[in-house]
Amino acid sequence: MIDYNKPMLVFQTDFTYKEGAVCAMYGVVKSVDRTLEIIDGTHELPQYDTWSASYRLYQSMKFWPEGTIFVSVVDPGVGTSRKACVARTKDGYYIVTPDNGSLTHIKKYVGIEEVREIDETINRLHGKGTEGVAIFHGRDLFGYCAARLASGMITYEQVGKEYPVDEIVCHEILEPKKIEKGMEGIFEINDPNFGNLWTNIYLKDFKKAGFEYGDYVNVTIYHKENVVFQDKVLFHKSFGMAKPGQPIIYNNELMKVALAVSVGNFCETYHCSFGSDWKVVFEHE
Repeated sequence: MIDYNKPMLVFQTDFTYKEGAVCAMYGVVKSVDRTLEIIDGTHELPQYDTWSASYRLYQSMKFWPEGTIFVSVVDPGVGTSRKACVARTKDGYYIVTPDNGSLTHIKKYVGIEEVREIDETINRLHGKGTEGVAIFHGRDLFGYCAARLASGMITYEQVGKEYPVDEIVCHEILEPKKIEKGMEGIFEINDPNFGNLWTNIYLKDFKKAGFEYGDYVNVTIYHKENVVFQDKVLFHKSFGMAKPGQPIIYNNELMKVALAVSVGNFCETYHCSFGSDWKVVFEHE
């Protein structure tokens, strides 16, 4: 029976369900405390992409009850000197993760109150023949430590030694720019199932630049300075405002400007992706 007085554990990884990694990780949690509630965030993060891990935490965390413990494992440096940590956010959540850039957005936009390096002599799985394993910290370290914390077996202070928040490894976050005829930004993430691309431009700034719902906006997309898309695109509040198959600029769930194809896939149709080398320019006619 689930104990609803204990924090939930929300997991996100790049493991997929193609083999037994997620199953083993959850088995460790239930072996620590069968009453803990485990929720899947996603196990389909892009392989090795710590930027996406960071962004998805920021996208979803605030919608969970305060005190929820997030376990985020995208860990290309597993087994190396990178820190394994538990961060406590300023709004009362915990994140169990490698310190490899996965805390970038939470640190900048939410704030991290404290961060502790996991003490492997105490908070690592032992006795299951895992002592010589260096490549599965999701199971042997992060999942195990998170379960001990959620169950109340350890306090946050018993996770391990505190270290300065300023030492947390972070990616660079690029800011959008106001230009003479509009706005310039990047595609910072995608909506992989539907092929939408989310920019780093907030709706409020887009509207301050003079764009309004119903406008047709000149859009130019560059990949490493090469133009890959150029067209006039409708700006509106919802996909259905454009005809099926037509591109549209819309306001996404984080109140940022994004591009989609109505009942289609922008990424596949126009061969675009996200990252700092994907620039998008919106201009008035």
